[in-house]
Amino acid sequence: MFITRSSLSRRTVLRGLGATLALPLLDAMIPALTPQARAATPTRRFGAVFVPMGERPSHWIPATTGANFEFSPILKPIERFRDSITVVSNLDRPLQGTHAVSTGTWLTGCAPKRTEAEDFVASTSLDQIIAQQIGRDSVFPSIEIGTEDLTGYVGACDVGYSCAYMNTISWKSPTTPMPLETNPRVVFERMFGRPGSADERVRRMRQNRSILDSVRGDVNALERGLGARDRVRLDQYLEHVREIEARISRAERQATTELVLPAAPVGIPDTWEEHAGVLFDLMAVAFEADLTRVFSFMLNREASQLVFPSLDFNEPWHHVSHHGNEPEKLELLVKLNTFQIAAFGKFLDRLQSTPDGDGTLLDHSAILWGSGMSDSNTHSPLDVPYLMVGKAAGQFGGNRHIAAPKGTQLANAMLTVAQKFGAEIDRFGVSTGTFEL
Repeated sequence: MFITRSSLSRRTVLRGLGATLALPLLDAMIPALTPQARAATPTRRFGAVFVPMGERPSHWIPATTGANFEFSPILKPIERFRDSITVVSNLDRPLQGTHAVSTGTWLTGCAPKRTEAEDFVASTSLDQIIAQQIGRDSVFPSIEIGTEDLTGYVGACDVGYSCAYMNTISWKSPTTPMPLETNPRVVFERMFGRPGSADERVRRMRQNRSILDSVRGDVNALERGLGARDRVRLDQYLEHVREIEARISRAERQATTELVLPAAPVGIPDTWEEHAGVLFDLMAVAFEADLTRVFSFMLNREASQLVFPSLDFNEPWHHVSHHGNEPEKLELLVKLNTFQIAAFGKFLDRLQSTPDGDGTLLDHSAILWGSGMSDSNTHSPLDVPYLMVGKAAGQFGGNRHIAAPKGTQLANAMLTVAQKFGAEIDRFGVSTGTFEL
């Protein structure tokens, strides 16, 4: 028997005019006669999604523990992922009060230095610790995104605490906060090329020319050498890229012609739902093409003043978050929390439906969803929400609600996650030990 097939490099890219397009994992990238499950060792991925101002404890915490637990009202929209879900209750974060502490402690596990100046000190965040383990072989060791532009906030953004603690959840080192990118167009161009100024991007948008057009020749040549399954997978991937680019272009046209949000950067959609959705889609493509294996997403900023007209949520979020146990405000907050989880579910659907080696992107990922407070009315640091979706190629379980012993530090769970991703550390922030996940 003669084996004539040669494998396609996992690093194969398509190059066009100002564009470099990475590819998803294809069968052709697996050496001939090598079992795929063995040749393509699952690439593990990690994502962290931060939600400000907590989740309503009465509607977030499942009523039962263990396997086959009863999903709470807020979590109900993602029950279809039960087998990949771990919920942990009774986890506390350090320090009482303030929005800055909620953000600054969540992914760092530490009590940040109290200062309103530039001598801020936190700790290297979980995403960056994991990026040191699994991000070095991807194009971007990590990607940091958000939906609210924080660049104008400096000095003190909360009593006694620097804006640095509220402007990001990701810290490269204790004194180096990682800036977030909120503009989907900038994220897209960072991933696929076409750099330039905002004016240049608007001109390109008006030309309505797709990145895929500039690499079409390479695509056609590549497809001729692929098997039927690879051609379908490649076509689906390219369609995802084109769909995202079209959505961003539509948002740009709205921003430049209707002037609904005249202060918004070019490319930012008019609604939070569309903004968060396109950023989630970009992270799914980044995972699929192995552009990055780690992302952090600050879904919104603490003390956010956003409103959500589609939910009849017409008062600023921060104001409603101090609900004073008023039934109407609590109902709005539950509706918003559930709405956000449903949006997250669409991202999980995308990961679950995307093949990756011998499984799916969701099988090989661990996506953490949480907040630095539970009850927003009191900024409570007790029993903060912790949701993990995905098993990271067998590193985590699923279909579980774990009730930790009262007083367990959130940092203990974070330490365990870091160790499962290969970090050789025995302490994370204020951790007092590991926690079985």
